[in-house]
Amino acid sequence: MRITRLKTWQVPPRWLFLKIETDEGCYGWGEPVIEGRAATVEAAVHELADYLIGQDPHRIEHLWNTLYRAGFYRGGPILMSAIAGIDQALWDLKGRDLGVPVHQLLGGAVRERMRMYAWTGGDRPSEVGAGARELVARGFTAFKMNGTAEMQIVDSHRKIDEAVARVAEAREAVGPEVGIAIDFHGRVHRPMAKALLRELEPYHPMFVEEPLAPEHLPSLKHIAGGLGYPLATGERLHTRFEFRDLLAEGMIDIVQPDLSHCGGISEGLKIATLASAHDVALAPHCPLGPLTLAASLQLDAVSHNAFIQEQSMGIHYNRDNDVLDYLIDKSVLAIEEGFCAVPQGPGLGVEIDEAFVEERAKLGHRWRNPVWRHEDGSIAEW
Repeated sequence: MRITRLKTWQVPPRWLFLKIETDEGCYGWGEPVIEGRAATVEAAVHELADYLIGQDPHRIEHLWNTLYRAGFYRGGPILMSAIAGIDQALWDLKGRDLGVPVHQLLGGAVRERMRMYAWTGGDRPSEVGAGARELVARGFTAFKMNGTAEMQIVDSHRKIDEAVARVAEAREAVGPEVGIAIDFHGRVHRPMAKALLRELEPYHPMFVEEPLAPEHLPSLKHIAGGLGYPLATGERLHTRFEFRDLLAEGMIDIVQPDLSHCGGISEGLKIATLASAHDVALAPHCPLGPLTLAASLQLDAVSHNAFIQEQSMGIHYNRDNDVLDYLIDKSVLAIEEGFCAVPQGPGLGVEIDEAFVEERAKLGHRWRNPVWRHEDGSIAEW
């Protein structure tokens, strides 16, 4: 069997789908994308195709190393996202060819279903209490909310009070048993994070995500010691080597690799294993489409330290189309009572409606995150 073609489609709301085809008719799907940079990643995928055409798709680890090492320059969000989608598609192809789900190829499942969480409140969090109650009524036992909108490197304590008040509103709405994850989104700088992290403690967060932007993570050792709840990060870390240094310093409790950004299932498994060696939990980042979610569930299935899975059904970014729209059998990723069963079909376990993909690709997208500014006109972290 040899790889013959890589096909890509930009589809709404902000995703990029990839299909790898072979001379024997076997194929696999993946989702290589960086939110807001889909066209750039798409170009990288087709550049990397030169290393793949004519190759045996079953040699996944060899092909991964070829893509990662043969170009000399390595790492970063664009290259690792391109490799990620290719890697997902290769695992999907191999599973389809052998007639088994990816988790069987990785050693077999350690769980039958995965706890899931949902989003509420939007980019600038509001009405979090009502949104949280709605999610709990739908069966979710955990949800995530943005902690704050814009925040200057040194800002007024009013911003902290407002952020804490929103979390207090959410906690009052759902009671003590529901998990509340609070995403700082890298918007909070070290001087303000010191105070905000501690003032959230009475509300018992399930975790605080991206307490600092990735380039400032070494500061966690100075500002987060002694907290009574976990800290999480990883969506903007792209290789096991970046996670290695973070874990070695003991600065984080939950790793959140994104399987469309970190090199795919192959690298995600290595990151999960590395985290396990440090007694650190796994909660893959996934505000993307059905292929990223299916790949994440395959990793969750074989990772004993996985404890919860993000998904983006109904998230405020999903305009025009949503996660399940592109699936032939939507029940495969159905969430019931806050859990999703591990997909048991071959490969990633989902069937993409290629005709619908072709149709929606005619619309495509040019999604960009908003550009925020502080009151003085300087650029704010989004």
